[in-house]
Amino acid sequence: MIKFHVQTPRISLNPPVYYCPRAKGAFVLDGNIHKPFWENVPFTAPFADISGYDFPTPRFQTRAKLCWDDKNLYIAALLEGPEIWANIRKRDSVMYYDNDFEVFLDPSSSTHNYMELEMNALNTQWDLMLTHPYRDGGRSVTGWDMKGLETAVHIEGTVNDPAADNRFWSAEIRIPFQGLMETYSLEENPPELERCYPPRTAPRLGEFWRMNFSRVQWHVDADYNKLLDENGKWLPEDNWVWAPTGLIDIHCPEFWGFLFFTENGEKMPVPENEKRKLLLREIYYAEFRHFERHGHFTAELSELDCKCPDYPVTAEVTYRTFVLTCPGAQGGTVVLQSDGYTYFEA
Repeated sequence: MIKFHVQTPRISLNPPVYYCPRAKGAFVLDGNIHKPFWENVPFTAPFADISGYDFPTPRFQTRAKLCWDDKNLYIAALLEGPEIWANIRKRDSVMYYDNDFEVFLDPSSSTHNYMELEMNALNTQWDLMLTHPYRDGGRSVTGWDMKGLETAVHIEGTVNDPAADNRFWSAEIRIPFQGLMETYSLEENPPELERCYPPRTAPRLGEFWRMNFSRVQWHVDADYNKLLDENGKWLPEDNWVWAPTGLIDIHCPEFWGFLFFTENGEKMPVPENEKRKLLLREIYYAEFRHFERHGHFTAELSELDCKCPDYPVTAEVTYRTFVLTCPGAQGGTVVLQSDGYTYFEA
């Protein structure tokens, strides 16, 4: 019996792209992103509502920028607005009970074994790993840590003082690749092949990861108390993201943006096999809609309420699972399983 619910997002799959340049100059971690290190690094587009670009523009603007070198990924975030408050001081607490900034990284573009970092304006961190999305029956591993993670916050104003001249808070993050790539390598290289293909310690020029950013912003009164509804419960928080998912659920990694590792921000095309993964994902959603209506998956794609691509797609089905496959762009096979795991098989 399927014990989880896969909801179809309200928007089509069209992830944004960021061309990440190499870092130039020395990096000093202090939370202030208005300094020479970041001057020639482009911002992302302003964050939008998680439900889609057709929803109202966020009350406060949020943008991020990234660069990299052979050892680290560097992230800067600018969170504008006068409501600068935070209460959580204990690491690995549920950070989104405060306003926060969040980073999500999927180095393998598989939607499995991805990493999450959340932080508030007090520079309290919560880092964790997700085995796979909650909608696919996944779980979070809070005991996992980003090895060597460093973060800092700069406040333009005064945190927890609504009478101050509060304008924005900014964050800087330095994440060593080595700890992240250990997880990536476990997926990429089975143990029996480790001798032939040793674990990698950094991405290569021209490669890409999947990632997203999120900002949680609560509705508060003039004293930073969360507003309540008629039942005495907190009003729902705002969720502003770089790559909308079409649901109030950031854990839809197929919607996350493409992060290309470049020299100077050169434009690079999204690989054809990644586009095929996205098309298989539309069929994945249709399989779950079919299951909800009929109580089973189907190998007959003509029975699904979605458009199939021009190239052949095959569905292998059991009562509880399915596997979707299609030819790779230049040989091999693109695979998407019913637990959401997607990969290329040479």
